Amino acid sequence: MRFGDIDVVPVLDGIGREDPNHILTRPGVEDPWSTKDEVLDEQGNLDFDIGGFLIRTGDRVAVVDTGVGTVDDKLLGHGGRYTGGKFLDSLRAHGVQPEDVTDVLLTHLHFDHVGWTTQKGEVVFPRATYRAHRLDWEHFVDSPDASPGAVRKLSPIAAQLELFDTDATLAPGVDAVHSPGHTPGSTVFVVSGDDRRGYLLGDVVHSTVELEETDWRAIFDEDPELASKTRNQLADELAASGDLVVGAHFPGLNFGRMVLTDGQRRFRAL
Repeated sequence: MRFGDIDVVPVLDGIGREDPNHILTRPGVEDPWSTKDEVLDEQGNLDFDIGGFLIRTGDRVAVVDTGVGTVDDKLLGHGGRYTGGKFLDSLRAHGVQPEDVTDVLLTHLHFDHVGWTTQKGEVVFPRATYRAHRLDWEHFVDSPDASPGAVRKLSPIAAQLELFDTDATLAPGVDAVHSPGHTPGSTVFVVSGDDRRGYLLGDVVHSTVELEETDWRAIFDEDPELASKTRNQLADELAASGDLVVGAHFPGLNFGRMVLTDGQRRFRAL
């Protein structure tokens, strides 16, 4: 996708597969997936792409999120199956080597978004500035209750890390908008140029269905009520504006638009 002089392309790392009821629910709805066959595979699983986005803007080469990394046995459990490992090859297919990347922008710090920040304790993008919201860093790394896995994965980037705690322009045409609920510091990145805007939602939305009905709940949301409020506010704004939008796990990591049909929000992939 192109926004003025800015290119945004998907960078695939792998695929996740889950029982949809283990990911998303609609309280009070007995079978919320009965009318959602279009987003499920033949076995009724929710398959979702994992990776990130490459943004070229001016003299900057930015990566938004870094996929799941190399998958160990832990990621094959809890009802799901994940594959990863393709992120750097996908970048190279776009002519980008790890040392070319100037910025790594993290929507949040869950495992399937930071997999290639480091590998075996070594920083993957040696010349990049890593950027994340301060609230997520405090929650996942600095907190006394921080996950040891997150601390181990993310601590090596500390010397290259710049935290932000206000909405800000992080690169030419790339703005960070705090969108909390999924995690404390969840961030949406807005790319703009030539009167076009595209919203990279991270995990504010896991599946396109969440943009359509207002009452979906994601089990990974750390503050479900705030996450729902954030998600629905964004979805309403996108339906009104017609701006482009993509989630971190949408099929093919492809953009679409929100439209209103008889007052009902609908996602239309491009």
